[in-house]
Parts: sequence; structure tokens; C-alpha cells
Amino acid sequence: MNKRVLLTVAMTIPLSLPSFSPTAAGSPMLDETKIEVGDLVFDALVAGPEDGPVGFMLHGFPQTAFEWRHQMPVLASMGFRVIAPTQRGYPAGARPEGVDAYTIPNLVADVVGMADAVGADTFHVVGHDWGAAMAWFVGLMHPDRVRSLVPISVPHPYAFAQVLADPEGQQAQMSGYMEMFRSQGAEDLFLADEAAMLRGIYGSAGLTPDEVQEYVDVLGTHAALGAALNWYRAMNLQTGAGQVTLISMPTMYVWSTDDMALGREGAEFTADFVEGPYRFEVLEGVSHWVPEEAAEMLNELLREHFAPFAASGDTAHHEIDKLTSGR
Repeated sequence: MNKRVLLTVAMTIPLSLPSFSPTAAGSPMLDETKIEVGDLVFDALVAGPEDGPVGFMLHGFPQTAFEWRHQMPVLASMGFRVIAPTQRGYPAGARPEGVDAYTIPNLVADVVGMADAVGADTFHVVGHDWGAAMAWFVGLMHPDRVRSLVPISVPHPYAFAQVLADPEGQQAQMSGYMEMFRSQGAEDLFLADEAAMLRGIYGSAGLTPDEVQEYVDVLGTHAALGAALNWYRAMNLQTGAGQVTLISMPTMYVWSTDDMALGREGAEFTADFVEGPYRFEVLEGVSHWVPEEAAEMLNELLREHFAPFAASGDTAHHEIDKLTSGR
């Protein structure tokens, strides 16, 4: 299979960001690129030195790589090569037909394929919402490739399946929306009345109309939104007995108390499925949209998590040995 990175577009994205954003004057800017994996061509934002350790930032639904505009410059300034792809189904160049194309193994293969394309034998993964689910699954399926994980909002998939299995439990009630998302024709509901329902989802994120439009410009067609919803339609949370694999790499899981879609029980159960160094951070009073609503808080956590990996020389080896040994 031919895997290669296409030429980076010679432009810098002019982002209009709040004053706290690390993309202020004098900080790294974000470039656009395309990454080819087999027959798929992914749009992506990139930042940081090309020879830096690679970190992928994976967005959720209904968002794009634009979700990470506040975080990418932070990691780039620490020396990381940060890559935020707009994932399968969202860009026209990476939109295979059929629900079966959006199963977990295919989505994981995209991330590993992109790592291969950019020449990264190992890499870090930060993810939010569906991107957090992908972070967990990439860590489970390719532990030899992943240096560390930062899943945001979504708990470990086994923890999530465990709490979702109780029909009377809080998580089952909170996840009731998924049935509508999975239904045929859901795209039409989202896009009716100039995409009123789609636009309404972003309401608690505190986005400006222009920021909302950034997402609607990508997802505001039947084809794009239908492909994004195929992630839900292909979802299978069944876990067989004896097949549970524990996460072994350093992991920081970030959950927020005002998340309307993901409850505390699954968040707390996640620790049972991580055997490597583990940090659980709770953001009080923050909704589901952590990277945008709580950008400053998340950025500080990312600085702390990635500092040992950004250190140089003997200090780096010492700090990473401490981290991976749990001391």
C-alpha cells in the first residue's frame, strides 16, 4: 500500500482567537497539509518542528481539526510535531461509502497509517470525544507504537461499555441520543432549517458564530454529515470475556463534571483498565467541549503531561524512566 504525505500547502491559517490563545503574535502558527493513506487523503493541521516527536490530536463529533487550534501551538512550542487530522468521512478525500467502512479497526488503521506516512515509529495521541475513543483503541491495538495517551471526556471503552450495559444506569440515560444519531435519515434532521440542529449542538461550547461556521462549512452537507454519523452507526461496544487488555503507556484522562453525555461512573471506572502510569484530572463546572471551553486549563495539563517527553538529554531519559515506572 502506498502511503505518503502530500506537499504541505504553502499558507498559514489566519485564526481569529481569544486573547488567551497561544497563537498570539510571536507564537507558532498552524499550517495546512494533506496526508495520504492508501486511497484516502486526509486534511490536517500541523505545527511544530518537522523533526520533533510526533503527537496526533484527534477531534470528536461534530468537529474537525479546528477543535485543536488552542492546543496545537502549546505542544509545538515545546518541540513536538503536532498533527491534527480531520478524520475519516469528514473530508471529501477520505469518505468511503458504507457503514462498514467506519468500524473501529478501520478508524484505528487511519491513525497508524498516518503515523507511517509521516515516518513516526512511535507517537503520542491526544483525543476528545470520538477522538478520545480512538486514542484508547490505538493504545489497546498498537501499544508498541504509542508513547502516551491523553483521552478527554470519553472513558476507557471497557469502562464505558460496562456502565452503558445497565439500562437503568445514568450513562444509559445520558447516551440516549445515540439512537437518533444512528438512525437512518438523521442527517436530514441535523441539516433542516439551515442546519439549525447541527448549529445548536455547539451552543454550550461558547463559540462565536464564525467558529461555528468553521464546522458547518465541513459538516453542512448530507454526504459529510452522513459519513460522520456512520461512526455511530458502526459502533460496537460489546467486549468479550477474557479479551480485556489493559492500557500500559503513560495516560492522562481528563473528564469534566458538566458533561451532559458522559457520566462520572465510567470516568472513575477507567482506572481499573490502566496498568501504566495514570493521571485522572477532573475539571469542575466545565461542559463536554473541553478543548474550547476550558482551553487554558487543558493547555496547562498538557504542558505538565508532555514536559517529561519534551526534556532533553539525560534529563529526558531520567524523567521518562520515572514516569513509565510509576515513581
